[in-house]
Formats: sequence, C-alpha cells, structure tokens
Amino acid sequence: MELKKNPKANVGRNSSLYFAVGLNVMLLLTYLGLEHKTYETEATKIDILMIDDLMDEDIPITTIDVMPPPPPPQQQAVSEVITIVEDVEDVEESVIQSTEIGQDDIIDDREVGVEDVEVVEVEEDVEVPFAVIERVPQFPGCTGNNKELRACFERKIQEHLQKNFRYPDAAADLSIQGKVFVFFLIDKNGKVSKVKSRGPDKLLETEAERIINLLPKMEPGRQRDRNVGVPYSIPINFKLQTQ
Repeated sequence: MELKKNPKANVGRNSSLYFAVGLNVMLLLTYLGLEHKTYETEATKIDILMIDDLMDEDIPITTIDVMPPPPPPQQQAVSEVITIVEDVEDVEESVIQSTEIGQDDIIDDREVGVEDVEVVEVEEDVEVPFAVIERVPQFPGCTGNNKELRACFERKIQEHLQKNFRYPDAAADLSIQGKVFVFFLIDKNGKVSKVKSRGPDKLLETEAERIINLLPKMEPGRQRDRNVGVPYSIPINFKLQTQ
C-alpha cells in the first residue's frame, strides 16, 4: 500500500523565506541598537538655563562721537594768461657742411720730410732679477762692491723682519701658523711697490705685507748704467712657541 504525503504538511518548503525575513529583522534591530543615542537630562537642562541667562543679559550700547573731517583747503584757481608775441625776428638757418671727400675734391699733395717728424722716446720699465743684476739695490747703510752689497742687503732685510715682526693676536688665538711667501718690487726710484703675499691664512698675509711696506727707500738697482726695477721674494715663517 503506497503512502501519500500532504504537501501542506511539509515544514521546510518556506525555510528560505523565513531565513531571509529573520535575517532582515536582526539587521534592523542591530542598526537601531548602534544608532540609538541617549543624553543626560540634567546636563541638557543646565545648558538651556545658561542660554536663557545669556539671552536675558542687556548689553549697553556705546555711542562714539567722531569728529567730522576738516573741510579740504580751498585751492586758488590759477588763470592761464596767454600772451601772443609776433614773430618779427628772422632766424638764420645754420648750414652743416659735409666732411666727406668727394671725387671733385683736390687732395693736398705735399711731401713731409723726416726732419718734420717728432720722435718721442718712451722709457720702458725694465725689471732685472736680483740674482743676475749688475748692481743690486743699495740698502741704507750698506757699502762695498756688488757681492758685499748683496750680502748686506739680505742681512738688513732679516734685521728689518726681526725688528718689525708682530704675531697677529687673532691668528695666535686661533693657533694659525705657517710660512708666508712675500713678493715685492724695488722700482727704478728705489721704492718698494707691488707687494703680494701667499700663505695659509689672510691674517698672516696681511701682517707679512705690513712688514714689507715698512722697508725704507733704497738706491735703485742698475743694469747697463740705468736704473731698473728689481723683483725680490722672501719667506716669513709664522710659528707659535709651545710651552
């Protein structure tokens, strides 16, 4: 005997619909629970009372008296006076003559003799090295031949350096030391010029140039019976003494 099942008695036929409805209800309850806000009633009442007190407060009205600006100064009207002057003077036009030479101009053909030409001799500044000059510059107080004058010159230079040497205070504070090479020229008049230096620091270079500029005037060096400039260089050693 075959059993017949009633389709209305099937409980699981609408399970998907019930699941979807239940899921939506849970989501709605979860959303409402998260978005629900609560406030303290006492704090709200206090804020309302404070706002009422501020609204009831009377703010005094302050009146500021501002003086009106002074009236602008009256400008005097300047009436222009036009004077008509009759032009009765004749103006002479200046004629500008051309300085260019044309084809019809005659060129002055004259001969110039050699005796009419003036020759000006320009004396050149000749420099001869100290080692090869015929007669070295004569330092004040030095005498003798060229060899003796050379030795005396070098000795006097050393004495001058020792006498006028002064260590710069700024360089001593910074412990700056080293050798400075000084180059200068004893010109044809016996004066010291073109002083240049090269060293480890500008402070030492300035002091070395100051010492050389204190050199006295000398008798200039001579080459072929004429005064010439003599370049010279000397090293100055700046060294701090350690205790």
